Amino acid sequence: MIIAGRYSFNRGLKIINRKYPDLLQEIETIIRKITASKCKTKESKEKTMPGRMLYSPKKLNAAFKSLFSSEGWSSPRVKCQYPTKFYADGYNPAPLRKGTFRQMDFVKKRLGVEIQFGKYAFMVYNICAKMTIFHNLDIIDLGVEIVPVKNFADEMSTGVSYFEQFVWDLEKRGVSNIDIPVLILGIDM
Repeated sequence: MIIAGRYSFNRGLKIINRKYPDLLQEIETIIRKITASKCKTKESKEKTMPGRMLYSPKKLNAAFKSLFSSEGWSSPRVKCQYPTKFYADGYNPAPLRKGTFRQMDFVKKRLGVEIQFGKYAFMVYNICAKMTIFHNLDIIDLGVEIVPVKNFADEMSTGVSYFEQFVWDLEKRGVSNIDIPVLILGIDM
């Protein structure tokens, strides 16, 4: 695979280059090692493209997981203990599920990495919520988000978001005082 685009959110590229040049090189090497054609295994059942072979997000994620794990990246989980004190008086919900958690895809030396081949909302969640949460929990300092560019997303199921759309929205949103520095990498096959 190739890196087709880079977007520095909240000075992400500058700070990662200064603090983690070795890890950025490692991430870029991992991306280049993935043979996307091996992940084109999903037969579409969608009305707009029946029978067409598409890239499988599950296969792509498995390829990334294998390579990141082999380089010593961990996938930390934090247990969620949801508060109930905000319920309205008299409200008696079903018991909350035990064992709920949040997880970063990969972390090494306090650099967090998320891979996203899903809906747009998950990309936004990763940058604007999850990475901030893991920073506040003292697990990461900076983040890298890896997403497909439009050309690549067009070869997946409908609804997969892409780099260009994500960058446009982040540019229009701007940076908040709680946002951590993140480098967004747009990848292609």
